[in-house]
Order: sequence, then structure tokens, then C-alpha cells
Amino acid sequence: MNKTVVITGGSSGIGKACAEIFAQNGFNVYELSRSGTDNGKIKHISADVTNAASINAAFEAVYEKEGSIDIVIANAGMGISGPVEFAPDNDIQKILSVNFTGAVNTAKSAVKYLRSSKGNLVFISSVAAHFAIPYQAFYSATKAAVLSLSDALRNELKTFGIKVCAVLPGDVQTGFTSNRIKNTQGDDIYIHADKAVSSMEKDEINGMRPEKVARVIYAAANKNNPKPHITVGGKYKFFVFLSKALPARLQNFIVGKMY
Repeated sequence: MNKTVVITGGSSGIGKACAEIFAQNGFNVYELSRSGTDNGKIKHISADVTNAASINAAFEAVYEKEGSIDIVIANAGMGISGPVEFAPDNDIQKILSVNFTGAVNTAKSAVKYLRSSKGNLVFISSVAAHFAIPYQAFYSATKAAVLSLSDALRNELKTFGIKVCAVLPGDVQTGFTSNRIKNTQGDDIYIHADKAVSSMEKDEINGMRPEKVARVIYAAANKNNPKPHITVGGKYKFFVFLSKALPARLQNFIVGKMY
């Protein structure tokens, strides 16, 4: 009997690449997103991670169809950029709702099914969780929150045989860059903001292919004892090592020089 995987934000970017690799390896694949369509072996369910009832209904539909849910990948996310001082309240609430509350809603809906299957729960965090990137403070903060959520659930759920881990990609070539909400208010005061955001986006455009990240996620999701944190990309592994080895003052100084 084929195993079943549920992926949030699976209609594009890393989520879509994940859906494709799982489908290629014989899984029953369901992607949950607000927009998308069935794509070959990949089945789409319209759902909004910020709406708990919507996510609950999607998981119930998958379970009713397949009788088991073995792997859940909490991938849905978004980005905003600009100075914290001028960030619109609705944008702040939106990124908190999608990136963090969305991950919480996904986990809450998934656990009872994963308890039965002794399955795997994979959160998609980011290297930005270790480095507070200027003019992308809310993205960094939400991804750090996802990392903490993953760590806590790893211990809460291990008694049920549920394996929990977080995958931390670095810069990736996806539509995430063009979809980022850019707030340019205050750029006349924060004169380095535009240059910093442009530098960050250049790194993303020249970053890893999403398929590379998907392969790492696939491997982690199929392990009986995955590492708690799995960083994708050699140079990003080095950056994360430095974040643990260097004093906070020096870390922050280096990030400031980069952006």
C-alpha cells in the first residue's frame, strides 16, 4: 500500500518540487494551497493554512480517501520586506498568520493522523532563522518561531512515534522573490534599505534550485530518526556553524556588512 504525504503550499516553489519528487517515488500526494489544480498524480485540495477549519477539513478529506497520512510537510510561507518602523500592521499580521500560525494549524490538524501512522512531520524553516536579516525582520522572526515550534514538538510527539524535524534552506530560486510584499515607505530615511533588499533578492535569484531542497526534504521525511535541524547547501551549513561559534556581536556585525 502506497504511503500518503500532505504538503502545504504545494502549488509552487519548494512545495511543488516536493510534491513532484514524492509522486515520482510512488506516494499518494496531496498539496494544500489556496490556488492550484490536480497535476497528474498530485491531487490538489483548496485550503488556507491561516484558517484552522479549512486545514482540518482538508486533512479529513485526505484521510477519508486514503485511510492513512504518513508524512506532513508544513511548507506554506510568504515574505515581506522593508523597515520595521514603517511596516503596515496588516502585513505584519499576514506574515505571522501564514508563516507561524499556518505551521501551528498544520501541525494541530496532522498530529492525530500521524499518531496512528507513526509518521513524520517536517517543518520548512530557513537559514534566516539563525540570522536576523535587516529589512526582512518579520520573515526571520517567523522562521525562528517555526524552528522553536519544531523543536518543542519533536519532544512532545516522540512518545507517539512521530518524527519531527525542520529543514532550513538558504537562498532558493523560486517565485517567492517576486511574490514578496515590498514596503518602500521610509526608504528616504532608511537609505540603505533598497540596496539591502536588492542584494538579498540577487542572492535568491542566483540560489539553489528548489529540486535540490526537495531532495533533502524527501530524505528527511523518510528517516526513522532525522536530525532536528537540516540545513540545505554547503555554504549555508558553514554560516549556521558560524552562528553557533561566533559571539552574537560579531555575528550581527557580519550580517550587517552583508546587507
